Amino acid sequence: MDKDTILHCPPQNKGWFKNKNLIAALILLLLLSLSYFWPILIPFRETVLLYFGRIWWAILLGLLIGGLMDYYIPREYISFLLARPKKRTVFYSVGLGFLGSVCSHGILALSMELYKKGASTSSVIAFLLASPWAGLPITLLLISLFGLLKALYVIAAALVIAVTTGLIYQILESKGWVERNKNTVMVDTNYAVLEDLRKRIRDYKFFPDQLREDMKGIARGTWGLADMILWWLIIGVSLASLSATFIPSFIFQKYMGPTVLGFLVTLGLATVLEVCSECSSPLAFEIFRQTGALGNSLVFLMAGVATDYTEIGLIWQNIGRKAALWLPAIAVPQIILWGILANIIF
Repeated sequence: MDKDTILHCPPQNKGWFKNKNLIAALILLLLLSLSYFWPILIPFRETVLLYFGRIWWAILLGLLIGGLMDYYIPREYISFLLARPKKRTVFYSVGLGFLGSVCSHGILALSMELYKKGASTSSVIAFLLASPWAGLPITLLLISLFGLLKALYVIAAALVIAVTTGLIYQILESKGWVERNKNTVMVDTNYAVLEDLRKRIRDYKFFPDQLREDMKGIARGTWGLADMILWWLIIGVSLASLSATFIPSFIFQKYMGPTVLGFLVTLGLATVLEVCSECSSPLAFEIFRQTGALGNSLVFLMAGVATDYTEIGLIWQNIGRKAALWLPAIAVPQIILWGILANIIF
């Protein structure tokens, strides 16, 4: 591999007391430890363990794939495919999100890696919106829960919202209303990705020293990505577990019907409870089973990605404040519209 074209995560030398991942983990461990002395925290502990039991594989897979991307994929590839101000760039991002879905929080690692590699802000947002609810694994889960027609409606809504939001972000980028990606490199319009990839594969040497160097490079990329996102994930799981523990279950049934109040309550709960697409799907189905309102379930599923503090915080920190604030402003009205249509149709 040509090391001049590969972007590695730079090592960060900082004291343990400044490490956000460690601080967040210690606070969570303290709460979990207190649950053995305060019975009121036992449900919190059980919910945290349930969440991590469901999402650990997605987080690890996302970090590993991100590390592989960091080491092996040159910035030129991402800049050429996902950074040009063309409409098809957004469609490429949505298609990649559909094929690469693991989980709404596992996908955070991949989206931030794409940004580091030079993908435009609009491409990252489209990828982030498409992945959790229009991906292949969740498609099967939604069909098993809601049935074919209702599941296809949810998936179609997710794809349309991702494309529309990405295209709007392209306009905002062109006007300078959202932050541009400073990691993007200039690539000749005649650049041939496949030809360059074939050359790299042909020139690659499978020697033990090279393999060891590759493993170190992948580990550096994975560790750098983990340093970027894990503390947000810990905060997200902790707050979601507290909400699930202390918000009475009858609220879901009583206040989440097909009304204006129902949509507002659903939107608020989606903001604090969205942790993992696989975790949220059964809860969304329970909302549908109790209320018969598919639109509310759709809002609960999709609004989590558009309003969840983990996603917003990560975008704010790594892309920019304007990019983070525009996400709910653009996506939420679309989600509510699709929810209203779902309640009318179904």
